[in-house]
Parts: sequence; structure tokens; C-alpha cells
Amino acid sequence: MLSAIIVNGGNYLYNLLIGRILGPTKFADAAILITFLLVLSFIAMTFQLVTAKYTVLFDNKVFERFMLFILKRAVLFGVVVGALIVIFSKRLQEVFNTHNAIMFVVFGVSVPIYFLMSVNRGIFQGCKNFLKLAITYQTEMISRLSITLLLLYLFVEIESSILISLGIIISLVFGLLPLSRSMSFFKSGILSDKNREIVYKFLLLTAFYECTQIIINNSDILLVKTYFDNYNAGLYASLALIGRVVYFIAWMFVMLLLPSVVSKQKEGIPHKNVLLKYVGYISLLSGCIVLVTFLFPEFVVGVLFGEAYLGIASLLWQYALATSIFAVSNVFAYYFLSLDEYIPVILTGILGIAQVFLIVFFHESLNEIVIMQIIAMSILLVVQLLFFYGNTSNKTKQIES
Repeated sequence: MLSAIIVNGGNYLYNLLIGRILGPTKFADAAILITFLLVLSFIAMTFQLVTAKYTVLFDNKVFERFMLFILKRAVLFGVVVGALIVIFSKRLQEVFNTHNAIMFVVFGVSVPIYFLMSVNRGIFQGCKNFLKLAITYQTEMISRLSITLLLLYLFVEIESSILISLGIIISLVFGLLPLSRSMSFFKSGILSDKNREIVYKFLLLTAFYECTQIIINNSDILLVKTYFDNYNAGLYASLALIGRVVYFIAWMFVMLLLPSVVSKQKEGIPHKNVLLKYVGYISLLSGCIVLVTFLFPEFVVGVLFGEAYLGIASLLWQYALATSIFAVSNVFAYYFLSLDEYIPVILTGILGIAQVFLIVFFHESLNEIVIMQIIAMSILLVVQLLFFYGNTSNKTKQIES
């Protein structure tokens, strides 16, 4: 958790410095790359969570066969996604109104590396080897921060978005360190049909949920870039980065939640108290952040991004509130995901799509877009709570009967 705080702080500093150096207009292009990186991280998280879960559940030879199985599919999927980004780079430039298409080409090359890195992290997460897991996040963060700033300083004549994409691909190579001994393509063996079926089921369930995360976390920035000019899109991107500090903090607890719940489930030990503990932590931290952004919005924006971004200060607490509600509901969803419960995943998907439609129909101003997110996330939290209490009461009745 200490490492996660440092990593999130470093990533946050990376975003803030780029925003200050480039200004709102140029930062709009950089924000698209940062958003693409977040989207990629959610997709790759599918492979990390699957690897983490079955690292806990599979032993010896079965684990070796599973690793070969998941590695091949992670790399193949990464190559396909990366190739699609490269092929459609010109189209992406047109859709998101960026200054060049090369930034997408460089980014596409980095995609397979990210998927390899996620499988590597999944092994450490499942084994609860949090020291090595922490190091992989540190090496990625430190290298991206330092190399990107160095590139921006040395090559001022090159388009900033290209330099940022180069910094991303280099940092992902560093993020592979340390490399787990289980990361090998040279082992033999085929996963049994039964195990393959349960892995695919969880893989698809997790993939669907991570897609809902992508929609909820990133659709607003992409839609704003489509509906508004670069200046307003840059302002909104800075608003999103400040408000999402809640989500970054919440993710620390989610990383610890999944292996703990899976282990307790495997041993037949009650695990509801683990969920409630993490919900309490995140609610308390989120409440503090919303309060600070409500009381001192201009101070927060001025310190983090500078006076050029003060136009979004009044929206800060509202965006932080929307993110806080989502962060709390997200803990419930990951809890049930680790137990192979699919209904909360579907509920999240429905509300994620609803959020997109709300923004599509109501986007007269940045304020209206933030309000639509508060509405969608509030409904999501309510339905997650209803499912949790309904699920808990049903299990209690089964035990009593």
C-alpha cells in the first residue's frame, strides 16, 4: 500500500507536470494518450486478475500449464490490439482531433509489452509477493516520469505527443522488471479441458467487467474531446486527473482485496468482513478528498495545474464526488467478481452504458457532463448495495434452513 501511494503520486506528478509544461491546448493531445494508457491498463488488468486468481488456485504442473496458456493468449491479444491501433492511426487522429497520427503508431507498438507486464504482475499478486509487485510498478512509474520529462526537455522541436508516446513504450519495458521465473514460453503441457473452461469463463467475465471500467472511467474524456474545442478539452482533462485521485487510492485496496477473498473462499473462511473493511477505508478517504475539493477548489487547482486551469475549479468537488461514488461501488463489484458472481458485473455494464448515453444527450456544458456522471454513479452504488444485502440475506436464510 505504501508503494501504491508512491506510484500513484508519481503518476499524478507525471500528469501534472505535463499539464503545466504543455498548457491546456497541447495537453488535450497528451490527455488522449494518457486516456489510451488507462484504457489499456483496464484491458490488461483482465489478464492480471485471471493470473492472480489461478496462481492461488492451481498447484505445480497445473499451474505451469496454466501459465503457458495465459501467456500465449496475452501476447496474441496484445499483438492484435496493437496492430489495430497502428492500422487505424489516421482514423484515430481524425476522430480525436489530434495533431498527428504517429503518436498512435508508437503507442500501438507498446501494447503487447503491457500485456506481458500484466501477466508478470498477476503472478506476484497471486503469490502475495507484494515486494516484487511493488517494484514492477515503481520501475514503470519512475522511468516514465524521468524519461518523458527528459525527452520533452531535449527535443523541443519534436511534437510533444510523439515524445510522450515514446516515454510510455520505454517505461513499459522497465515495468517488466523484475521478471518472474514462471514467465516462460518454453515449458510443455496442455491445460485440461475442465480447467480451460473455468479459466475462459472467469477471463470473459473479467474482460466484460474491465470493459465497463473503461466506459465509466474514460468515455467522458473521449466524448469531451469530440464535443468541445482543445482548450475546454484540456481543462476537462485536468479536472478528471485531479478528481480521479480517489480512484487511484481505491485501487490500492482492490489489489489487496482479490487474493484475500479468493484465499478465504478456498479455505471455507467467511470473507464479508474483508469487503466491509475496505469499503470503510475507501469511504473515509473519499469523503476527505471531496471535502477538501469543496472547501478549497481554487487552491487545489492552482497548486496542481496552475492559474491557466482555474476555469474548472468550481466543478472539482462534483467530479470528485462522482469518482468517490464509483470507487465505493467498484469495491462491491470486484468482491463479487472474485467469487464468480456475474450479476454485479452486468449491473456495472448497464450503468456504464447509461452514463455514455446521458453525456451524449446532455453536453451543453462541462458542468452538465459532470452532473450526468453523478446521477449514473449514484444509481450504480444503490443497485450494488441492494444486490449485496439481497445476496447476504439469501445466504443467511440458506444457512438457517
